[in-house]
Amino acid sequence: MLEIYNTLKRCKEPFTPIEPGKVRMYVCGMTVYDYCHLGHARVLVVFDTVVRYLRYSGYDVTYVRNITDVDDKIIQRANENAEPIDQLTGRFIQAMHEDAQALGVMPPDHEPRATHSMQAILDMIQTLIDNKAAYIGCNGDVYYDVSSFADYGRLSGKRIEDLRAGARVEVDEAKQDALDFVLWKLAKPGEPSWDSPWGAGRPGWHIECSAMSVQCLGNHFDIHGGGMDLAFPHHENEIAQSEACTGEHFVNVWMHNGFVQINEEKMSKSLGNFFTVREILKAYRAEEIRYFILSSQYRSPLHYSDDNLDQARGALVRLYTALRDLPHVPAADELAYRERFNRAMDDDFNSPEALAVLFDMAHEINRCRADDQSRAAALAATMRELAGVLGLLQQDAESWLQQGGPGTGLGDEEINELVAQRDQARANKEWAESDRLRDLLQEAGIVLEDGQGGTRWRRK
Repeated sequence: MLEIYNTLKRCKEPFTPIEPGKVRMYVCGMTVYDYCHLGHARVLVVFDTVVRYLRYSGYDVTYVRNITDVDDKIIQRANENAEPIDQLTGRFIQAMHEDAQALGVMPPDHEPRATHSMQAILDMIQTLIDNKAAYIGCNGDVYYDVSSFADYGRLSGKRIEDLRAGARVEVDEAKQDALDFVLWKLAKPGEPSWDSPWGAGRPGWHIECSAMSVQCLGNHFDIHGGGMDLAFPHHENEIAQSEACTGEHFVNVWMHNGFVQINEEKMSKSLGNFFTVREILKAYRAEEIRYFILSSQYRSPLHYSDDNLDQARGALVRLYTALRDLPHVPAADELAYRERFNRAMDDDFNSPEALAVLFDMAHEINRCRADDQSRAAALAATMRELAGVLGLLQQDAESWLQQGGPGTGLGDEEINELVAQRDQARANKEWAESDRLRDLLQEAGIVLEDGQGGTRWRRK
């Protein structure tokens, strides 16, 4: 039975959907003012894998991942670039979709944008005011009254007294309490704005996700996900304002993926130590990046380094090599491997253990390839099926192994010509020329495999 670590409960617990057989899931998506970095890629890949496994397990999943397309950072970047906000966000939404597609991330079922959800946001704020959970400050902004929500802090485990003791209030803010947070900001000159009962302005970040998730999935749904950095205050505030608005329990299971780290520090734009997906794709293939992300359990830190990405590359070479030259046949039952794979993924989506099952299958394929090719082919089909749940090994093995990675020199036609010249030199017993061509190919990162049917090659 599937167990998921629930941040709200601080433990793994059996997953029971609200409606049998159906799962409603919301994940906080990107704030679109720049290219996606590896931390964003981890969110995309992790929750894509969660959805894939839930569907593989027979659930009817409705997956919502939002886009934040108006906030302070977006306004600042548009001003710096001297370009309209919708032009800036449109450009980076397109870039995000391109990066997600490259990483094998399936589109969500719904992708609401904050700017397209304004009426739902306004309605939620008005309900909070009517329910005495929000107020209009003397500066005209609308604030959520944290003191009105008795369970504030239950997700993060923070005590409201400790939070209040450490909080600061800026001079120009009109909060009644240091912990109160803004729901609606009156527009400053030159800022984008929308009409509201409280004056032209724009929403605060927290209310956007509450409105979009409730609008798409209802007042009470199964899973809410995002990066660990969002647990407080963003998700804490979502709980407070959503439950104060609807009077219902908001979310059953809260999932948070761990940070990507470089030199023991969190990768982030604010620290300036981030690598964009596009930068990494100049040196590594997208499937190698996806494998690297899945090589760590989603709640653990993911340590970025070239060595770890090189290991991901080598791992995929071994797996694809096991699939090489085998005919496509229906997948075998192979219950032992399936059960091990399912058991790994049922344990809070333990992708490293699931990958270990694939390697055991590859070893078995290689062992029985010569004596029982039909079993090897059936095993390979099962291996592809299980790997597909992780978004891996769906390319043709021969093409993947010969495919030029980023920055490779020789093209396929040049390699095939040099291999043919070497085969001819060997046939003519011109050993010096054969060795010269072999060395030339090896220096270009080409691995040669001599056999009775001629020479095969793959990229190192």
